[in-house]
Amino acid sequence: MSINIIQAIILGLFASLSSMPGLGGTSIGNYTLGRPLVGGLICGIVLGDIPTGILVGCAMQVVYIALVTPGGTVSADVRAVSYIGIPLAMIALKSYGLDPASAEGTALATSFGTMVGTIGTVLFYGTATMNLVWQHMGWAWVDKREYDKLPLVDYVFPWISHICFSLIPTVAMCMAGEPVVNLIKEKLPMDGIPMKTLFTVGALLPCVGIAILLKQIVRNVLDFIPYLFGFTLAASMGLNLVASTVVAGLFAILIFKLKMLELRKPAAASSGAAVDNGWDDDEEDI
Repeated sequence: MSINIIQAIILGLFASLSSMPGLGGTSIGNYTLGRPLVGGLICGIVLGDIPTGILVGCAMQVVYIALVTPGGTVSADVRAVSYIGIPLAMIALKSYGLDPASAEGTALATSFGTMVGTIGTVLFYGTATMNLVWQHMGWAWVDKREYDKLPLVDYVFPWISHICFSLIPTVAMCMAGEPVVNLIKEKLPMDGIPMKTLFTVGALLPCVGIAILLKQIVRNVLDFIPYLFGFTLAASMGLNLVASTVVAGLFAILIFKLKMLELRKPAAASSGAAVDNGWDDDEEDI
């Protein structure tokens, strides 16, 4: 599997659109296009292997499922994970002949995603630093009351930042991906200690994402039951990550509807009480 220049440029454009806060906007860019789950589908379409792209994206999404950026502090850049890590992981899986749905394939994919995510942090702060230049220019125009120039700060100049720190690095790393992966394959055979270590660490990375997520949302012991049920269901039925996501989505919808019913009951009870009180008052007046 190889990536040509056209495919690399398309991936670079999506990386630019999904960069936080992103040229595609925060909701569409960072929180949609920038997620590995969505990025895996897009990479699969661009590279012509949708199943592998989705499976790799699912594996990487589990690692970063609870990633937050308080105060703009970024520990890993999911934009780089989605549009640099996923393509490189797809090339590596094809080169090593691993099934992306297997445990070894998932471990290799998450390892590549983590390495690239850390590198992507540099790209993120590079974009933010260059954007400060445009903001300084904008404030200078405000002081001079040249308000007609302000749209340049919002819609034109940020493209320069994203081209320098999103598009160009993505294109360069994707184009260099196949030679690098082949070099790794030659230097690190599958049965060697480094690759076994990589697989072991990669297999543990999803646990980090799940643990962070549990720390954020678990409030009592009963909250663990849905998680234990999900793992039991996946283990007993042999579901892969895509099938587990569909099942989890169904349960999420059911739980959401039950919560909405619980919220409606007090409102309905209070309105009913008000009607009864009104009827009693009218009856006493008569």
